[in-house]
Amino acid sequence: MRQVPQGWRLVRLAEVADTALGKMLDRGKPKGLPQVPYLRNMNVQWGHVDTEDISTMELADDERERFAVQDGDLLACEGGDIGRAAIWRGGSGYMAYQKAVHRVRSKGELHLPYLRYLLELYSCNGTLKRFSTGSTIAHLPQQRFRELPIPLPPLHEQRQIVGILEDHLSRLDAADEGLAKGNRRLRAMHKSVLATLIPEADRYPQCWRRVTVADAGKIELGRQRHPDWHVGPNMRPYLRVANVFEDRLDLRDVKEMHWPDGTFERFRLRPGDVLLNEGQSPELIGRPALYRGEGGEIAFTNSILRFQACDQVLPEFALLVFRRHMHTGRFTREARITTNIGHLSAARLKAVEFPIPPLDEQNRLVALAKEQLESIARLRGEIGASRRRSAGLRQALLAAAFSGRPTGRPSELETVEEMARV
Repeated sequence: MRQVPQGWRLVRLAEVADTALGKMLDRGKPKGLPQVPYLRNMNVQWGHVDTEDISTMELADDERERFAVQDGDLLACEGGDIGRAAIWRGGSGYMAYQKAVHRVRSKGELHLPYLRYLLELYSCNGTLKRFSTGSTIAHLPQQRFRELPIPLPPLHEQRQIVGILEDHLSRLDAADEGLAKGNRRLRAMHKSVLATLIPEADRYPQCWRRVTVADAGKIELGRQRHPDWHVGPNMRPYLRVANVFEDRLDLRDVKEMHWPDGTFERFRLRPGDVLLNEGQSPELIGRPALYRGEGGEIAFTNSILRFQACDQVLPEFALLVFRRHMHTGRFTREARITTNIGHLSAARLKAVEFPIPPLDEQNRLVALAKEQLESIARLRGEIGASRRRSAGLRQALLAAAFSGRPTGRPSELETVEEMARV
């Protein structure tokens, strides 16, 4: 940002504000010092400080003032989503902050809410990235943070800009919340469709047979991966958990490994195979997709279970049953949970109940599910498009505000608000 409107100045952050990083956590043996609450990177969200999960740390009495957060301080993340900022409005109780957070105090010429919105613009347009360090996890070191360019209008104009932005952005925030509620309703509808078409086992229609997954088809775990097989003369592609999503396969990143003679054919996928994630977060355990021949000859590893339907079961109907079991938590009840990952063994999957209606009924249910779920997917797509329009409008409003141009594009704002109401 090299040019600023007439009457504005372009300054470095250090010229108009004092900045400091918080207390480095001591992971060693406790020293018996007083425990105080402190704010972490995760507590600082865009526009607000989340105090639902506050940790404590030891802090010496002579450090309390240095690492204290005062009402009106701006806090900005040093790592992760760098620059993510909020104003602290924490009341009279003492609060410290850790080293992963920058604390900013104005020297008098800078309205800190103005800086909060400028940091959001810099996050959107890539400015903060140019000041960051780190390859895997981004960091915004204090010295580079202090070098940030600040387009600085007079103080009264900064307050006016913040007021205009908050008026527009509050409407966008309300619209975004409406869109989020719409997405939650669609997720509930998605689950309801599956649970209605495939009811609980004790409510199967009389003409349906109740069997187990093992009776309805063949279950097999894929081939185990091994470092020795990363290279070799017979490199062939395989699918893993990262490729298997609900009712779709993502083939953009397919790995290869060496398959000794005869092993590839055993684990080669056939059209009609249903693939289920063996290991996943608990709510997504058993996430299934149908292999329809895409990707050519390809195999699967032991992070995936393969189900091959018997003659009395349509593969598309099996996929429907497994989607139902995932969304209703049936697979979760069978999973073995380690830390935050669930595992669904072949033995446990085999014992899960499985309905077998007549084939014409299976066809009818598959067609009905497709119609209803595609309608839900279309609505999700419209909501996604509105959220992207909202994000673009938000950035445009921020860019206009800090360039001195009038802010506000009411027609686009109304479009997003209308979609949120729908």
